[in-house]
Amino acid sequence: MVLALQKELELRKNEFGSEIVETIYFGGGTPSVLTSQEIDRLINAVYDNYQVSENPEITLEANPDDLVSVRAQSRTIFADYIDSGINRLSIGIQSFFDDDLKLMNRAHNAQEAENCISEASKKFENISIDLIYGIPGMEDKRWMQNIEKALSFGIPHISSYALTVEPRTALAYMIKKGEVADVDEEDAGRQFYMLVDVLEANGFINYEISNFGREGFFSKNNSAYWQGRKYLGIGPSAHSFDGDRRSWNVRNNSKYLKAINEGKLPMESEILTTTDRYNEYIMTGLRTIWGVSLKKIASSLGAEYLDYLLMQCQEYVSQDLLMFDDDILKATKRGKFLVDGIAADLFFLEKK
Repeated sequence: MVLALQKELELRKNEFGSEIVETIYFGGGTPSVLTSQEIDRLINAVYDNYQVSENPEITLEANPDDLVSVRAQSRTIFADYIDSGINRLSIGIQSFFDDDLKLMNRAHNAQEAENCISEASKKFENISIDLIYGIPGMEDKRWMQNIEKALSFGIPHISSYALTVEPRTALAYMIKKGEVADVDEEDAGRQFYMLVDVLEANGFINYEISNFGREGFFSKNNSAYWQGRKYLGIGPSAHSFDGDRRSWNVRNNSKYLKAINEGKLPMESEILTTTDRYNEYIMTGLRTIWGVSLKKIASSLGAEYLDYLLMQCQEYVSQDLLMFDDDILKATKRGKFLVDGIAADLFFLEKK
């Protein structure tokens, strides 16, 4: 698989042309199962085939159990990551309580989560952790303890999401059987606003609905997605975007490896219509502090889309869920938790 990833990077180098690579992101799974040597090879393949900025943000997603198990074999894993060029870690903590972790079927325990952050902090300044709110049975007091525990490590970035119950999972089965309460939307909303208040009081900026960073520590990689910038996704099921066209690789590993070994790109693609671009901009823009620029819609999409947006958003402006900041349309604090539903109501529907 690593050889195939290297080959795909080579096959697709012309897609970026003269673009400068500013971020490299190992994600979409658990790339911390890679050895540091394999990570070296992939990063070197990027440098060999693309123009890379002087100080790119290079992020590795990791779960505490992977880092703990690797560290048991090699106590220098974090130093190895630094040597490879990794300068940012995104660690899937989810909760600092064993009961929550067991309910979500996580492989690590609370002590491993704390140990992992403590060890990582010795080598990395730029660390992000994931936390989950709205867990059935998690009282507000425990959620506050989770937030306070995260703050105690001095990390500069926190990503936090409401629990979603995926079909055909153990949690979905337990909820169906009545063994566990279902996710409560009201509890999730309340805990979201607790998070916003506490983190903002501690110097974090809620720059995207689910992401909080101190000044200078926003995720450059994810910010590029939300701002509609070009990106290249490598590997099975990875998605890419060049400004006009969206493409995605086949999901099946065997089919992916076979195609790459034959020098073929196993992908499908679609050209985004003007309506697609409008809807995507609304969906991503309203989730961020940068909002939706009325000038950008008028200049790049046309007056029809601007008029439609201004008409559709009035209801939410009057309810104090959206607001205008000069020519920028943004979600208010009250509207943040509801913003995905609001955005869907602002989508432009093609005439049949």
